[in-house]
Order: sequence, then C-alpha cells, then structure tokens
Amino acid sequence: MCGIAGEVLASLKKQSRLEDCYLAMQKELAWRGPDQDGFYSDEGVMLIHTRLAVIDVENGLQPMTRDGFTIVYNGELYNTDDVRDLLKARGAVFTTSSDTEVVLRAYMELGEACLELFNGIYAFAVWDGEKLFVARDRMGVKPFFYAEAGESFIFASSVSALLRHPKVEPIADLNAIEELFLLGPGRTPGCGVFKGIKELPPACCGYVEDGKLKYREYWLLRQHEHRDSFEDTVLRTRELVINAIKRQLVSDIPVFTFLSGGLDSSIISSVAAKELAKQGKELHTYSVDYVDNGKYFVPGKFQPGSDEEYINKMNDYLGVTNHRVLIDTPELVKGLFEAVDARGLPGMADVDSSMLVFAREIKKGYSVGLSGECADEIFGGYPWYRDETIRMAAGFPWSQSTDYRYSFLKPDIKAMIDPHAFVDKRYEDTIARAHKLAGNSPTDDRMKEMTRLNLDWFMQTLLGRKDFMTMYSGLEARVPFCDVSIVEYMYSVPWDYMNYQGREKGLLRKAAEGLLPEDVLWRKKSPYPKTHNPGYMKAVSGLLKEVLEDGSSPILEIAEKSELEGLLSANKPQPWFGQLMTTPQTIAYMLQINYWMKKYGVKVEL
Repeated sequence: MCGIAGEVLASLKKQSRLEDCYLAMQKELAWRGPDQDGFYSDEGVMLIHTRLAVIDVENGLQPMTRDGFTIVYNGELYNTDDVRDLLKARGAVFTTSSDTEVVLRAYMELGEACLELFNGIYAFAVWDGEKLFVARDRMGVKPFFYAEAGESFIFASSVSALLRHPKVEPIADLNAIEELFLLGPGRTPGCGVFKGIKELPPACCGYVEDGKLKYREYWLLRQHEHRDSFEDTVLRTRELVINAIKRQLVSDIPVFTFLSGGLDSSIISSVAAKELAKQGKELHTYSVDYVDNGKYFVPGKFQPGSDEEYINKMNDYLGVTNHRVLIDTPELVKGLFEAVDARGLPGMADVDSSMLVFAREIKKGYSVGLSGECADEIFGGYPWYRDETIRMAAGFPWSQSTDYRYSFLKPDIKAMIDPHAFVDKRYEDTIARAHKLAGNSPTDDRMKEMTRLNLDWFMQTLLGRKDFMTMYSGLEARVPFCDVSIVEYMYSVPWDYMNYQGREKGLLRKAAEGLLPEDVLWRKKSPYPKTHNPGYMKAVSGLLKEVLEDGSSPILEIAEKSELEGLLSANKPQPWFGQLMTTPQTIAYMLQINYWMKKYGVKVEL
C-alpha cells in the first residue's frame, strides 16, 4: 500500500522542478508509505509516490515507467498471477514480480478495459505522455481525492496532502457544513467536504482533459436470477469466502489477522491459520481492549457480552499466538486529534482513535493484516437489516437524527438550509441506484436498497476509518469480505437464504460450520469494542468546556454555544451515527471539528 499524488496542467508547461509544494505533498503522505518514495516529472505533469513495500520489495519502486507510460499506484491486486499470465500470452514482458507492473502493463495493452480483469483494492493514475488516466477499485477501499483548480488537476490519497498545494484552499462553504453536521462522519459519494475538493467515486475511471476529470462508472452491482438451492448457496458462499481469504494472504512479508472473537474476524483467522500452517508458519492475531472495561462493562441489547471470552476460545481452538493491546483513556483522547490528522477530516471520534492507537502497536511487529470489515454490510449483519420497523423507514437507518443534528447549528446558518431536503435527496438518490429484478418480493426489493445504502455510505465510512487509521502507521489492512466476487454473488441471494434461522448473517454462519467452535459460530453479533470507562466521558467533556470557554474557538463560527453546552449535561444516549456514536462520541466529534478547523485554518464562506 502506498500514497499517491500529482498535478497535471492543461497546457504542457515544464514541471521539472521539485517545487516546495510537491515535497510537502510527499511528506504529508510519508506515513502511508514509509519505505520508499519518488517523483516523476514531464511536460505538464508531476507524479508523486510514497511506498509501503509488501510485494517484490526490491523491484516495485514507483513511479514506474515502461515504454513511455508511467504509473503511481496504491493498492493490492489479488489476482496478479492470472492477469500476468494473460498478458504474457499477448506478448507482454515483465521485469519484476510486483503487481504495480501488472497493472501498468494491463493498461498499456488494454486501456481502460484492463479494469474488467482486476480483483483487488486500488487507486492509480497512468500518464501516457499526453493525458492522465485514473481509476478506483469497485468497492472504494482505496481513496482518491482531487481538485480542479484553474488549468490544474491535482490529486492525492488524502485530503491533507491536497491542502499542501497552494492552489487548494481550506474553505468550508454551506455544503461543507451540511455534510459535517447532517451526515458526518459519513460523506456524500464524491464529496471531499472542503469546497472544491472531490473524491473519485468507487468503481469509476476517467481521463483528465483541459484540467478537468471526465469519469464514468465502469461497474455497477446488479441482481441476477438466483438459481442455486439453499444447500448449493451455502457451499458457494463458503468457497467464495475461503478463496478470498487465501488470495489476500499473499505477501512477501509476514501477515497477521485482527481477532475480536466475533464471527467475521474468527472466520478469517481460522482460514489464515490453516493456510499458514501448510507453509510451516504460525499465525499471530491481534486483539484490542480498554483499561477497566471489565469493571465498567454493562451488557445491553447491542452488546450482550464482552469479547475476551471468545477471543480466548478462538486462540485455544486455533493454537495461535495472540497479542492483546490495552488502550487507556489518555491515549484514546489524544488519538482523537491524530485521527483528524490521518483522515484530513473529522471522523468517527474514538472509533477512529482506538483503531489508530491499536494499529500503531501492531506496526511494531507487523505491516500487513486481514480484517473482518464489510461482512455486516454484505451478509445483513446490522440491526437495521432485520428490525422491520427500522428497515422500512425512509432515511439512513444509522442516522435517524436529522433534527437533533440540525439543532447544533447557529440560527443564521439554520435559516439558510433545509436539513430534511438535504438528507432526503441523498437517500433517494442512493436507493434509486439499487438494481432490482422484476418479480422480487417487497422484502427482497427493500433489501437491495438497504444493501446499496450500506455499500455507498456506512461501509465507505468504515473503510475510510480502516484505511486512514492503519495507514497512518504504515500498516496495510486487507478486507477479504469486500472481495467483489463475494459482493456480486451475495447481492442476488434471496433474503430468506441470508436470514437463515432468523439470525443476523445466518447464511454466513451456516457456510462457516466446521471452521469455528459452535459457541463462536452462533455468538450474537457484537459491535466494534469501545471503552466503557466513565473517565473517557469526563475527559472529553473537560476538553469541550475548554473549547467553549475560549471565545476564539473556530467551531463557534458554525455551532451554537448553548447547544454544545447541552451535550455536557445530556442524560440519555442520543445516537449520532448508529450505536457506535452516542453522547461521549458526539462530544468527541465536536472536538474533532474544532481541531480540524484550527489545524487547517478553515475559512467559513456562506
């Protein structure tokens, strides 16, 4: 995994000088690629790269040039050998074993049709001497932000790197405020929050012409008639999941797995342990917990039990070496602001910062790991898939709080926006993209809409969290359940199959029989572990008080002070972004907004 950036000018003006801004952009991306870096300069173009070396460590240097074509690439191709063999049959010659060269040669041979061959996670740009081609993976695992400024097209793997360029200004307009307060930490697909900053949507590619990006969607998730019996569907699901995990274990350096004791990470760890054992290697797993969580944890509807018991069961079952990372409140709070540095935007509060701290500790031993993200979105694991009241309600199911969010804005800003119209438009646009077959039951039609909502919104927020928080320490986190072959197959499976035995992820559980102990296999879903220590609420409340006492705090330009003060005396957990973000996390999110505005010198333009 890597960091990429660059600039293309509409006119072919010489870009041979490594101007200060290019060095600054590269430095901003250094945490994504701490092993190697490089530049490529030609008339009208500057390409920038930082590298985390995983495959062909010695020879995969970038920017990589072959026969007049130059690439900067961030990602991992999981079917590298298959694509290489196909290209060799067409006469292509390779000088490295890196997937970077395979991606470059594929584009040289096939143009944008090369994307039809790729199974992987990627964002890349190829310069052919005259024009720039850019592309992003189907599921949007790897980021690609850009700005069109005059005759320049400027791109980078992070918003913060873009802001190092003098042509990109840190301006928050009305749309940015709506994004932050009505949708955040989610973002409208294609939106980079700052005025003028955009993100190439998942499964899109295009060419830069006259300083502007003209892109198209090269893949759309479609429903097909599902002819497999339930038994065959179980077998096919098992095959797809196991194959995806095996593919993503390929690395020239050691690989670990995240392990929470939940279904998803346990399946990955089980398959990985068996595969590594065949190679005479032992799997190492990493688990996270918080100081005094055992003391303060109270079972609830969404988390009936703690993870530790199940982590121990899985470690005993697999015979692997487990590493426990214990996070204390002070480092969790400090991480809130480092998480903004990593994202370049406010994020998921301590859900972000805990991952950042966790990843930093893992990096001391490993650089590549497999994680269980995306199974819930694809296999129907969240409560809103199965609670009919929530499922049938219009709007984003994890954010039924538009009025609450709107209440924090200053009166003059409130008068300028229609919060429900803003949110409802994005909801309606998203469900309109859900492909359905005629003859579906009303439930199956709704489940296609729910899947589309989750893939385009909730999953993107979590994928961004995983990418930015891990890459901040130069740690590559792979997500096997996000494999496009799994996503495409599962989208056509009837809900009756998915909802086997009336359980969340019932089909996946059935498909995983024999891979896990029974009590782990049928354990009730538990959310990502977070702190239950009351010291965290006390710490973030104290910091928000300081912000409110400082009349120059930038958040007070857009948020009403009295409403923020009300957070400090809130006596019920009003959700901000699902059950992951209630009052403590809402306070932390406001702290992140304030820090973000101060760090980047954000100018508010209404």
